[in-house]
Amino acid sequence: MATTEEATTTTFSLELTQDQKDVQAWAHGFAADVMRPAAHEWDEREETPWPIIQEAAKIGLYSWESMRDFGIDESGLTMPLVQEELFWGDAGLGMAIMGTGLAAAAIAGQGTWEQIQEWVPQCYGTESELKVAAFCASEPGAGSDVGSIRTSAKYNEADDTWTLNGQKAWATNGGIADVHVVIAQTDPELGSRGHAAFIVPIETKGIEQGAKVKKHGLRASHTADVHLDDCVIPGRNLLGGKDKLDERHARIREGGKGKAQAAMATFEATRPIVGSQALGIARAAYEYALEYAKEREQFGKKIIENQAVAFTLANMKTEIDAARLLVWRASWMARNGHKFENAEGSMSKYKAGEVAVWTTERAIQILGGNGYTREYPVERWHRDSKIYTIFEGTSEMQQIVIARAISGLRIT
Repeated sequence: MATTEEATTTTFSLELTQDQKDVQAWAHGFAADVMRPAAHEWDEREETPWPIIQEAAKIGLYSWESMRDFGIDESGLTMPLVQEELFWGDAGLGMAIMGTGLAAAAIAGQGTWEQIQEWVPQCYGTESELKVAAFCASEPGAGSDVGSIRTSAKYNEADDTWTLNGQKAWATNGGIADVHVVIAQTDPELGSRGHAAFIVPIETKGIEQGAKVKKHGLRASHTADVHLDDCVIPGRNLLGGKDKLDERHARIREGGKGKAQAAMATFEATRPIVGSQALGIARAAYEYALEYAKEREQFGKKIIENQAVAFTLANMKTEIDAARLLVWRASWMARNGHKFENAEGSMSKYKAGEVAVWTTERAIQILGGNGYTREYPVERWHRDSKIYTIFEGTSEMQQIVIARAISGLRIT
């Protein structure tokens, strides 16, 4: 039983601060007023929505300063709050605005202070000269299995440069980005523990865009292959620096443990953020279906008066709120240095992704034939949601990560 002193000093609250509410309302206003009216057009065009990104930059929503401010909130909740609102507006446009953040997160998480100061601002550019960035990890033969990455990075000691060769696949902003963060193999003998992250500016000779991917969803977000053919970059473009890499390699060869793979380290940090994006899609579909059910009449009454519809909506709301609590927990843990002992980050992404797909499918069912047409947004939300059970770790891979964490065994 808590003492009187403990009872007066120990608090627990899920109430957002006024600052968080203000930022949430700000992001929601942009999503409602700018993103939603343009969502269908850019989904049809399947092009990078530069005018929308420009509007986000004008109000300070697309900038390295805003990303920094969202990330320094001690509760860890401001970033997922913003992400949920923007992806409530539209996921394709949301990814066009927020896709740069994955590369920026890799630099911030693995780079030196000097590298962070130099390169994170270059990921975003300025309002008058917009830039985007790309995180390049996946390859044609290395999706969930990041250990199969074959892109190579060879060090040239004579002039302190690295030469990169390989092909990256499914890269958000790939080829159009001014800054590419590329995961490459530095020592084949070490397998996945030999991976490192490199900054490759677009002006580097030998980097070019490959095939642009025509996608099922998130169609306003640019996705493409990236080819690296004898790309020579300065030694200082290795995130973390060569001394740190050499030290890690030496420790591994002596039988010690290396830190997480370069790609996995980034994904671990961003999984709750990805989960919050999926939540935004799910919430959009739920809210739309709820209003539709309250207005649509069949057999002389509103369809929400039928238990089948009402219970479905009740379950949709419950699942969304449950997923949000997992996202908030993981975000708070990550911000406050609590280790994911039970793969809480994976839990949040796994649950939110599955909920998004399930909720959007239920929304289509509630709308019936209307839900299947492109005149209503729920079919687009359904298409957008599916990627959240696939990218940055499939649902199956998240279950493996969770199972390994809770069992201590090498589940395969």
